[in-house]
Amino acid sequence: MRQKLNIVTLGVKDLERSLKFYVDGLGWKFSSVSTENIAFFQMGGTVFALYPRDKLAEDAKINSDSSGFSGITLAYNAKKEAEVAKVLEQVESLGATIVKKAEKVFWGGYSGYFADFDGHLWEVAWNPFFKFDESDNLVLP
Repeated sequence: MRQKLNIVTLGVKDLERSLKFYVDGLGWKFSSVSTENIAFFQMGGTVFALYPRDKLAEDAKINSDSSGFSGITLAYNAKKEAEVAKVLEQVESLGATIVKKAEKVFWGGYSGYFADFDGHLWEVAWNPFFKFDESDNLVLP
């Protein structure tokens, strides 16, 4: 198996509400391959998708009623420390829940967390050790 992550799909309770958050609120552009049942967003070399939670659970043949921490977080890496607070303010104004306010962290950066409408956790972080290439992709040493 190649060391590659191609698509991250979030199961959402209300696709229309989630689209308003990600498209109208954050200004993300969805791909033309999106349909009325699934939205795809090009994210550099990775694709982000939103799909109804019950349909996603059905596809994986699992129960959609489970709750609690899933052990997964998504991360947005800011280019500047001040951008972290700006993003957290933006998502909070759109109705997201701030789970952890932005703060200096043990590894030398600055980060906070928010939960979207379905409880998916997003870290918003600035890491002084990470760099971006000319295409705005995160490049690890």
